[in-house]
Amino acid sequence: MDVAHALKLALSTGRVKIGLTESLASAGTGEAKLLVVSSTCPEEKLRKEAKWGKTPVYHYEGSASELGSACGKPFPISTLAIIDPGSSAILSVENP
Repeated sequence: MDVAHALKLALSTGRVKIGLTESLASAGTGEAKLLVVSSTCPEEKLRKEAKWGKTPVYHYEGSASELGSACGKPFPISTLAIIDPGSSAILSVENP
C-alpha cells in the first residue's frame, strides 16, 4: 500500500486531526482510530510505544517534513490522528 496516497485520501475524504496536541487529545478520548507518528516526533513515548492507550500507532519512517509532504501539506507534521479514514485504506497499514 502506498502510505502517502492513503494519507492524502484520508485527509481529503475523512476526518484527520493534525499536530501532537490534537492527536493526543483524540487518542485520549478514544476518538482516534490510528495515530501516525513521524520519526522526529518530539514526544519520545509516542515514537517508542506500539500503542498509545488503545489507539494503534503507525511509525512513519520519514521526518516531520517528509510526513507533511506525504500529506500534501507545505509544513511539517510530527503526528496526526485518523478519526475517520473516509475512502482511504489507511487503517490497514502495518508498521515497517
